[in-house]
Amino acid sequence: MASTAVSSGTRRIRRQLPTSPWLFAAPGLLIAGAFILYPFVSTLVNAFTDRRTLVPGEFVGLANFRELLHDDMFWIGLRNSSLYVLGVVPALVLLPLLLALLVHKSIPGITFFRSAFYTPVVASIVVVGLIWVWMLDERGLVNSLLETVGVGRIGFLSDQWLILLSAMAVTVWKGLGYYMIIYLAALANVPRELHEAAAVDGAGPVRRFLSVTVPAVRSTMVLVAALASVAAFKVFSEVYLMAGPSGGPAGEDTTLVMLVQRTGTGLTGRVGYASAISVVVFVGTLVLMLLVLRADRKEES
Repeated sequence: MASTAVSSGTRRIRRQLPTSPWLFAAPGLLIAGAFILYPFVSTLVNAFTDRRTLVPGEFVGLANFRELLHDDMFWIGLRNSSLYVLGVVPALVLLPLLLALLVHKSIPGITFFRSAFYTPVVASIVVVGLIWVWMLDERGLVNSLLETVGVGRIGFLSDQWLILLSAMAVTVWKGLGYYMIIYLAALANVPRELHEAAAVDGAGPVRRFLSVTVPAVRSTMVLVAALASVAAFKVFSEVYLMAGPSGGPAGEDTTLVMLVQRTGTGLTGRVGYASAISVVVFVGTLVLMLLVLRADRKEES
């Protein structure tokens, strides 16, 4: 009887196995489908229509993408998003690594500094942006200090390029702690014997950094470069808070995502045209990731 019960129980479990994994995965799949897959497919379809906020729209083929080629604001947004990648990514690849090396050693009180460096990561980007806006305002803390030392006030929030540089500084400052944690995990796996052997051979700190640390964490640097590139190309909050909804003087600081928000929202928003810009942003981020991976493979070879 016992063996019969066991065999019947085994058959019952086997019958349930094909569907059980899907039942466990169903909540996650539903959420991913509702908030990731469906919006992606919907944006892709809308990019080929003239849909507006309150109008379904009709199929127009590549008309939206042809219009992009003659839209000056699109080229301004593409320029600013590309410059943002060039300005932010190198800093977010190197500076967090140096910061991780600084707090990597187990010395008394180092946990406090790790927490302090990570604090901007958990802070809201809106709060962080507003704090920086107050500091960089014409009558803010930074300009007051500059005026005290005789430098004079600087238009951080009124000059086209200074607005972009200020937003880059906010992005780097807020991202340092996040990428520092990633590097700390990678540095924990670097054998100490390699540094000791290099020190015995007479290598100084800089030489050990270049010949031991960098090769050991190179794959992590590629990961950080890919993550930072995608985030920088899709930047919105920092520039929006620094430049305002208009995108700075004459809209010269507008990024691609800001252009999507400005074009596709409101009662008369051009959803189809904004979707076409979103497709360009997606392709741009995909190209950036492929370039980073290709550079990594070329370095390996």
